[in-house]
Amino acid sequence: MNTIQTKGKTHWLTHSKLLCVAAALAFSAFQSVAQQAPSQPVKNTASDAARANAKFVFPANFQTQEIQTDGATIHVRVGGQGPAVVLIHGFGFTGDMWAPMVAELARDHRVVVPDLRGMGLSSHPVGGYDKKTQAADIRSVLTQLGIDHAAIVGHDIGATVAYAYAARYPDKTDRLVMMDAPVPGIPPWDEIVRNPALWHFTFGGPDAERLVAGRERIYLDRFWNEFAGDPSKIDEATRMHYTALYAQPGAMHSAFA
Repeated sequence: MNTIQTKGKTHWLTHSKLLCVAAALAFSAFQSVAQQAPSQPVKNTASDAARANAKFVFPANFQTQEIQTDGATIHVRVGGQGPAVVLIHGFGFTGDMWAPMVAELARDHRVVVPDLRGMGLSSHPVGGYDKKTQAADIRSVLTQLGIDHAAIVGHDIGATVAYAYAARYPDKTDRLVMMDAPVPGIPPWDEIVRNPALWHFTFGGPDAERLVAGRERIYLDRFWNEFAGDPSKIDEATRMHYTALYAQPGAMHSAFA
C-alpha cells in the first residue's frame, strides 16, 4: 500500500476520498468517455473538430489564467471551492484530459489544472524542463492564486512532477496521488528503463524533431496505441485535439527537452 509522509502525518492514499475520485474519474477523463476509434484512418472533418472541442470544455464556473512563473507562462484552469487539488497531465495530453472529471471534483474542492511548461497552451521556453523546475512552476502558480497547500495528483510524466513537488514542498503537500508512471531513481527504475518498449525515454534532439515534424500524429499514435489499456477508447476526436496542440510551433522541441 502506497503512503506518503506530508505535513507530519501519514496518509493512506488508497483510502483517501481524493484518490478514489481521481483514480476512478481520471480513467474516464481520457479513455472511458471516448467512443470507439475507427479501425482504419479516417479523414478529419469539421464535425470531428467540433466533437473534440466539446469534449474538452471545462465547466462554466472555471476560469483560465496565464500565470507568469520563473521563465515560463503557465496556462491554468481554476474552479470550485474547498480544499485545493492540483491535477497534472501526462505526455500526449494536456490539462484538457481532466475536463470530464472536474465538475464532480469541484463540488467540494478548488481545482487547479495547469498545462506543464512547453505543453498545451503554456509557453515554450528554451529550458527549465527538469522536474524540479516544473515543480517550482506549480508552486508559483499556487502562490499567485493565494493557495498555501494542496493535494497533488499526477498522471504519467505529471506524476514525476508531482513527486518532485511533494519532495521539494512537503509542508505544502496535503496528499500525493501518482498514476501510471515510474519515478526516476526509485526502484525498480533501472530495470524499467531497460525495457525496449521505452526507447522514447532517450529519443530527442534536432534529428528527432526533424523526423517527427509534420508527423506528430504518427508519433503520438504510438503512445495511444501501445500504452493505452484500450486504444479504442482514445477516439479520433481526441487524437485530433491533442495532435493539433503538439503540432504547434515549438511544441515537439519542448516535448523532447
